[in-house]
Amino acid sequence: MPAPLPIVVGGTIAIDNVKTPFADETNLLGGSAAYAALAASFYHAPVHLVGIVGQDFPPQHLAMLESRGVSLDGVERSESESFTWSGEYSNNMNKRVTHRVGLNVLENWQVKVPAAVGSSAAYVVLANMSPDNQLEMLAQCQAKERFVIADTMDLWIEIANERLHDVLKQIDLFVINDSEAREFTRTPNLLHAGRIMLEKGPKHVVIKLGEYGAMLFSAGQPEQFFRSLAYPLEELVDPTGAGDSFLGALAGYLAAKGSAMPDFATLRDAVVHGSVLASFTCEAFSTRRLETLDAATLSGRMDHFRSVTSW
Repeated sequence: MPAPLPIVVGGTIAIDNVKTPFADETNLLGGSAAYAALAASFYHAPVHLVGIVGQDFPPQHLAMLESRGVSLDGVERSESESFTWSGEYSNNMNKRVTHRVGLNVLENWQVKVPAAVGSSAAYVVLANMSPDNQLEMLAQCQAKERFVIADTMDLWIEIANERLHDVLKQIDLFVINDSEAREFTRTPNLLHAGRIMLEKGPKHVVIKLGEYGAMLFSAGQPEQFFRSLAYPLEELVDPTGAGDSFLGALAGYLAAKGSAMPDFATLRDAVVHGSVLASFTCEAFSTRRLETLDAATLSGRMDHFRSVTSW
């Protein structure tokens, strides 16, 4: 069995304040990179985390990440206030409203990847952050063999579209949700959207479908396609970070397989693992369910998912 490959995850580390129809929680761990790194740690350790936090960031959040095999050597500490997000979900939990965003430490942040990590990381995860920050991180990650995965959001599609296209030219796998895919490609059909995004540079594209699963597209002759369902949940507590957890679990699974050039079958398996791991995120606020999740429970849900999706 090949040895796992080094992995680095860069992006936002935040303080979240989340309100749902059922509860209101504050001072939670949030941020794309925090969720992604924690999710990746279920498959591979250490996971090198790159980001920035302020002097007000709760130390227990960092201690939890470190206890789960997330290396904090690439997390910068600032005397400014941390990045914060406050939002509220509607009754059906499919729509949310952002009440406040405090950029704070992110306003002038420049990505700093530890040199040893940048030269060795075969898996580079550009979690949701500005395309400029993603390009900064890419420039510092120059392993001889590397597989680059990038996520984005509607904000960057709207205000940094050209720079986002620059990112796509340098990555292997692009991850985006369904509404963003439609906006980015200007087509309502997701099959068409996936193919359009492949033409922009990445070798593979994953479109996240939320509670309906995910779609994987891979370039080539012939083009390869896979559709995964999502694990069905009886109770949805807080969907914040589910997409980032999907991203991290997918990347962690790939890195654990020990090849910087995963084949389509491995990518397909990674999408399923990402979907199942992300389902746990939705069962509690913030990362609380992931903090208590053990390998046996994760494996049991994977087995159950296989049984209910085969025929």
